[in-house]
Amino acid sequence: MKKILVLLFIGVMSFSVNGQTKEEIRKDYTGPVFEFESDVIDYGEIAANSDGNRVFKFKNVGKSPLIITNVKGSCGCTVPTKPEEPIMPGESGEIKVKYATNRIGPFSKTVTITSNAYEPTLVLKVKGRVLEQQAGELKKKKSIVSESN
Repeated sequence: MKKILVLLFIGVMSFSVNGQTKEEIRKDYTGPVFEFESDVIDYGEIAANSDGNRVFKFKNVGKSPLIITNVKGSCGCTVPTKPEEPIMPGESGEIKVKYATNRIGPFSKTVTITSNAYEPTLVLKVKGRVLEQQAGELKKKKSIVSESN
């Protein structure tokens, strides 16, 4: 009986010693912290060969400068560009992404960010669907090319 009571006591104590939540730890953290407006860029349905440039906007809500050391797309069709300068506490920054819109069909890619932030590796998502050009649009483009010759 005593063994059961001791085990119950230890079990109850282990639940109460759970510690701080992730948000509490992040609040007390003295380093940089990302706060993204959105962690997904949804291109929606876009025309083939249209502008594939988009931006992930973020703010450093931490207490020290944020240094992004690397950004990498999951394939060669997704090319991210990082800010070169540190992002000071309270300041905003952008990670530019260019998707190759010459690839027809749906896509779902990732951009991996490496930094000195609270979460040193973050994965953002890029998705959408590139539509095929209609036959009329192709003919129209051909006629423009042939007129310029």
